[in-house]
Amino acid sequence: MSKRALIAPILGLAALALTAAGAQASAGKKEEGKGDVGQYVDLQPVGLPIVVNRQLVNYVFVYVRINLTSSANVSRLREKEPFFRDALVRASHRTPFTVPTDLGAVDVAKLTAALTRDAAAIAGPGQIRSVVVTSQAPRRRARTPHA
Repeated sequence: MSKRALIAPILGLAALALTAAGAQASAGKKEEGKGDVGQYVDLQPVGLPIVVNRQLVNYVFVYVRINLTSSANVSRLREKEPFFRDALVRASHRTPFTVPTDLGAVDVAKLTAALTRDAAAIAGPGQIRSVVVTSQAPRRRARTPHA
């Protein structure tokens, strides 16, 4: 028998062993990544109106995260993200979250209270832990109007 005939099966087994070890390592990383998935729903950015004296003066784009309880079904609630966004837009047009002293920001307390109430109605009881505004970006810088 030639040397190649003897070495080929050994090299094949070594390659197989390395492939199996790599697959196990990547599977371990996937499981670790799975644990990193949080119990939250991030909403797509939403432009909310800033209204003063019944006139639109600006838009503020907000990034919102809805934190869920540990018993919540995350995948089912992430599918309802468009409903959460719709509730936020409707609430902001009903009573704008305007800060009278800053036309480049929204009133975070009003926004979180309104969206927490609406999100609980959409998701069901015991599903929503909190609502957090992660960032705000005004469409343009606006001066505070004089009274």
